Parts: sequence; structure tokens; C-alpha cells
Amino acid sequence: MRSTSWNGVRSGDAVVVDGVKGRQSWVFVAYVVNESTDDEWVEVRGGRVGEAKGRSFRPEAIYPSTAKRGSHLRGLSLAEAPQFPLH
Repeated sequence: MRSTSWNGVRSGDAVVVDGVKGRQSWVFVAYVVNESTDDEWVEVRGGRVGEAKGRSFRPEAIYPSTAKRGSHLRGLSLAEAPQFPLH
């Protein structure tokens, strides 16, 4: 299964990836589940300024664009705390 929305983000929304060194920016592309193995990952696109690399990360490494940066990210990942809009 491949979905272009996941836990309150949609394809093209800015996200922060934990564990990636240096100043890099990423956008969400898709959430993927391999239904035969139950493995799951999040596809993102970005990297350093001017790059548009496609990468995949575990859902626990994906944070909202508002995550506090410092020596490490503070707050909860999107896997732990979805960011659904209030209606």
C-alpha cells in the first residue's frame, strides 16, 4: 500500500528527518507499507540546498516541520503524534 498522505501530512509538505546530519530540507512524498512483510517506511525528497534526492526512512524518524532543532530534535515524531487539523 502506498499513500500520499499520512498522519496529517500530504505529498509536498515540509518535514524534518531525525538522524540526518547537516542543514537539509525534506518534503513528504508517500507512506508505504509492504503488506506481505508489514514493513513500513516514509518516502521523502530533498537534501542539501539545490538537491532533490529521494530517500526512505522509518516512520519514527519523521517529524513535523515545526520540530525544535538543536543538538537533537525535540518533541514527538509524526508516528507518535499525528498532526491532523482540528475542524
